[in-house]
Amino acid sequence: MTHKLLPIVLGAALGLTATAASAATLDDVKAKGFLQCGSNTGLAGFAAPDDKGEWTGLDVSMCRAIAAAIFDDANAVKFTPLTAKERFTALQTGEVDVLVRNTTWTMSRDTTLGLNFTGVNYYDGQGFMVRKSLGVSSALELSGASVCVQTGTTTELNLTDYFKANGMEYNPVVFEKLEEVNAAYDANRCDVYTTDASGLYSIRLQLTNPADHIVLPEIISKEPLGPAVRQGDDQWFNLVKWVHYAMLNAEELGVTSANVEEMKGSDNPNIRRLLGVEGTFGESIGLSNDWAARIIKHVGNYGEVFDKTVGPDTPLGIARGVNALWSKGGLQYAPPIR
Repeated sequence: MTHKLLPIVLGAALGLTATAASAATLDDVKAKGFLQCGSNTGLAGFAAPDDKGEWTGLDVSMCRAIAAAIFDDANAVKFTPLTAKERFTALQTGEVDVLVRNTTWTMSRDTTLGLNFTGVNYYDGQGFMVRKSLGVSSALELSGASVCVQTGTTTELNLTDYFKANGMEYNPVVFEKLEEVNAAYDANRCDVYTTDASGLYSIRLQLTNPADHIVLPEIISKEPLGPAVRQGDDQWFNLVKWVHYAMLNAEELGVTSANVEEMKGSDNPNIRRLLGVEGTFGESIGLSNDWAARIIKHVGNYGEVFDKTVGPDTPLGIARGVNALWSKGGLQYAPPIR
């Protein structure tokens, strides 16, 4: 009898331990009254303080959306600016609750760092920026060009592979520090600048004459950027993941920050479930059932955030492209709330 009971008791104990562990981050966030979000030190359009010192950007909006879901307050968040070298350690040690810092989801990061990526809030990839005066509209027209690139990076390797695969020649102009690459391109020491496309749009704003430069349409690598959380906390992982999905579903269903209250009266069951009018979906991630309505009310749907932070009418001027909804030719796709 003792031997038969032992596995049952141990199983129950392990189940309780797992349940307690899964709620740890959300409990801690609620207890301190704010979300601690790891962000970039300053990347225009994604995470940077404005002239009033308020953090704004696509990644910042994701942090604010998580805070809105939990506290019904998009300002219940504090930002920890992190360099590329610091970012993973800060999340691993609990200095931040979530990392939303234009970070690429890769296999090694997903399996060896003790982290889980919750989704892709911006599909990115390596691109090329040139002066309009060069008269090219495609990267395939760059044979023989001089290209500024940061040495010792995957960017440099991707550049070599791309030109070799397309039978083109180029003259690399390499520098160790990013600031040196920026200065060299701005000083016309090379014809082309290559790095992640989102970085190019941001760097363009820092050039002496931003309007003189364009980012070419070709993307030559996969750089899926998204939030990351610590492994071992399934409830927090699900919460952060579904905040992003709620914003995508809201855009697809036509629910915006302007009409969210009106939409609560919709007869569409998908909208009613999203906004917490039907079902108890919020309870499954430790939140109130109007969690998604809070996000949309305070922050907006994904399309609203994109347009406001990096879209065509912003200084960055980025088209939706692959970040459009799947129903409009893009890659952004959310599972249903049901």
